[in-house]
Amino acid sequence: MGRIHETVKALHPGSFAFVMATGIVSIGMGQQGFTLISRALLGIAVLAWVLLIVATVLRLVGHRDRVVADLRDPVVAFGFFTLVAGTDVVATRLVEHHWQTSAVMLAFAAIVGIPLGYAVPWAAVLSRADRPVLRHVNGTWFIWVVASQSVATTAASIEPHVGAGRAEVATLAVAAWAVGVVLYAACAVFVSLRVMLYPITPADLNPPYWVSMGAMAITVVAGAKVVEMTPTPIVTATSGLISGLLVLGWAWATWLIPVLFAIGLWRHWWHRIPLAYEATWWSIVFPLGMYAVASMYIGGADALPLVESIGAAWLWVGAAAWLFAAVSMARSWLRPGGAGGVRSGHGDDNPGAHQVGP
Repeated sequence: MGRIHETVKALHPGSFAFVMATGIVSIGMGQQGFTLISRALLGIAVLAWVLLIVATVLRLVGHRDRVVADLRDPVVAFGFFTLVAGTDVVATRLVEHHWQTSAVMLAFAAIVGIPLGYAVPWAAVLSRADRPVLRHVNGTWFIWVVASQSVATTAASIEPHVGAGRAEVATLAVAAWAVGVVLYAACAVFVSLRVMLYPITPADLNPPYWVSMGAMAITVVAGAKVVEMTPTPIVTATSGLISGLLVLGWAWATWLIPVLFAIGLWRHWWHRIPLAYEATWWSIVFPLGMYAVASMYIGGADALPLVESIGAAWLWVGAAAWLFAAVSMARSWLRPGGAGGVRSGHGDDNPGAHQVGP
């Protein structure tokens, strides 16, 4: 009980990254017809989502000061958006089984995500007295983009099943997609300035930078689903623009993969940072799975067999990464004193120590 109490107290805002990673690999396996594996991963994702919701509520009730401190910390605050993204990834996977449940989860994600979309940047960035905040920017900021695009993806997935209110659901999907595109551009500028203006150490270039690729991949999937919705005035007005950006977005996500792998080699091989388990690994698994799903989806929708084949092959990279991270996480929990990647401290004290994951 003492260990559970400490785990809840130190729960990272980005703990739902595990749900995101597990859910997206489940979706990919479903696309390829591996139904049993897909359902097993779905079960794990749902169980993890429930447990993390309970832990989050307990932390809000019993350790509100820690939650507020995280909210004001630009290093970790954007991890709160994993709650929105994780909820929507599971909701998207559940659409084919029970779209009404997905609709409830979408409503929950929107109700939580809209206030967070204003509260997190205000508390973590605009309200801070110390300047420049730019030195705290990291890859977790792209989770803001993922959250917005996850709402768009889930809304567009539910839209064909909705009777009354279909136009409103379509409007939500288009608006969330558009906001996500603008947020991606803003986060890319912030991260680029951080890299160019402040010294970068191997510890700084941690796994969450992979979310820059995953954010673009989910933008591609969300856009493709938006274009496929029933024509309404807002869908008709934007479908041409969105369609034109999909291949561009997929190409950019593809270009980022060798760069991110090179950063990993530079970090672990050249600078000898040990490749020991840390919860940030889930920030790699989700982008890998998301890229596979995006490639398969856009390849099938736009009759691009090469792209679809790349996605089908890459899915196994994501699955292998999920399995490796899951086994490593389990071993870390079984070690005496292990906490599965729970962290302590805040960005102002130890910027290299933060993790995004369960």
